[in-house]
Amino acid sequence: MAAPIVDSEYLKEIEQARRDLRALMSSKNCAPLMLRLAWHDAGTYDAKTKTGGPNGSIRNEKEYKHEANNGLKIAIDLMEEIKAKHPKLTYADLYQLAGVVAVEITGGPTIDFVSGRKDSTESPEEGRLPDAKKGATHLRDVFYRMGLSDMEIVALSGGHTLGKAHRDRSGFEGAWTKEPLKFDNSYFKELLNENSEVLKLPTDKALVEDPKFRSYVERYAKDEDAFFTDYAAAHKKLSELGFTPAFKAAKFTLRAQSAVGVAIVAAMVILSYYYEVHKRLK
Repeated sequence: MAAPIVDSEYLKEIEQARRDLRALMSSKNCAPLMLRLAWHDAGTYDAKTKTGGPNGSIRNEKEYKHEANNGLKIAIDLMEEIKAKHPKLTYADLYQLAGVVAVEITGGPTIDFVSGRKDSTESPEEGRLPDAKKGATHLRDVFYRMGLSDMEIVALSGGHTLGKAHRDRSGFEGAWTKEPLKFDNSYFKELLNENSEVLKLPTDKALVEDPKFRSYVERYAKDEDAFFTDYAAAHKKLSELGFTPAFKAAKFTLRAQSAVGVAIVAAMVILSYYYEVHKRLK
């Protein structure tokens, strides 16, 4: 599908949708679910094949029925209320905007949002999202495939500070923190607390068992500002996998045109020099 034209009217719709999303999440207490929707739409990206990613394909029945997406049809249906008010916006932009708002409305960092994603009707094969029952090697396989680093794996895992696991969706039950509607660094503090009784999935435990991952866990547990800074950057990167904002493309084109212009001027100067030299030798 074609990318949307991101003009002043489109950007105005984005801001209006942002307000509507805040109201929806406040009334339904569904910020954690909306963050999961955004993550799962983006988390299918494959950097080698350039497939998957934040393109709204999770709304396709084939994809939302993947086992890892159990329960997300609820979020997809809730988002239809927002889409109906703002039909000009793509699903891809709306889902990622919802993820940004979910973090901000629960006290998390402000995440830079750039619109212009195009929707896709093609869904990737099942199995690209993390499996909570596996460990560090699996996490790296999944996130490295997307082009993300160890630091970004741990920072994004900190998003588990929001929400709860539901047995009918994931096979697990419980919250990762004592305040599942507050975005802070308590997820990392709980990971390091051996006596903590909150939920710790195998993928959570892997973050403290693996030495490289653990160094980031310890850093974020001590320094919430560091966590917020790294999380905001990692979230933005995840939300833009495979997506080149129009203004970046325009800047690239402008730079390329400028480079060509400079080369032409340089060539003219050189030719003029040789012409003058040739005249003097006659």
